[in-house]
Amino acid sequence: MLLKKQTVWLLTMLSLVVVLSVYYITSPEPNRSNLANVEEPKENVSEETAKEDGKPVETSDEDAVISGIASDEQFEALRLDLEDQRSQRKAELQAIVASTDLPVEQRNKAYDEMKDLDTISKKENVLETLIKTMGYEDALVRADGEKVRITVKAQDHTPAEANEIIQMVRSELGAYQAVAVTFQPEK
Repeated sequence: MLLKKQTVWLLTMLSLVVVLSVYYITSPEPNRSNLANVEEPKENVSEETAKEDGKPVETSDEDAVISGIASDEQFEALRLDLEDQRSQRKAELQAIVASTDLPVEQRNKAYDEMKDLDTISKKENVLETLIKTMGYEDALVRADGEKVRITVKAQDHTPAEANEIIQMVRSELGAYQAVAVTFQPEK
């Protein structure tokens, strides 16, 4: 019995979908954050030491590393939240663009918004890199519509440094956006 070309094509595509689904389900999920795993010290041991000696327990450099990683995790969590929000918005926009029921103007508007989201994301990454090259440990740039919020990890800061960051952001994103710079102390 001869199969029609459409039937063969349909069966080929379905088998491809099944194979790819099995591959993605069985493949290990990549670790999105490159943070070090740090074991927290047991509190019971330090309490017993303090009770026996009667002297306060001294903190070591390891505690500073743990708090530094915690603040890195905070930056990473904010980045992931922003990325998730944008991914959801992109999925909504892709559904609008793919829909044939909607008018062309609405689909074009959704496509333009998708391109704008990509452009903003790239500019945020560029700005974060530029701020890091200024000597700061880490920076987080969030551009939401008309506002740009920047969080910079730095021990010491001056209004001149904040102004320099604001000028750099305005040259990259445009002069008509409100820019807010906050400094978070390094831990």
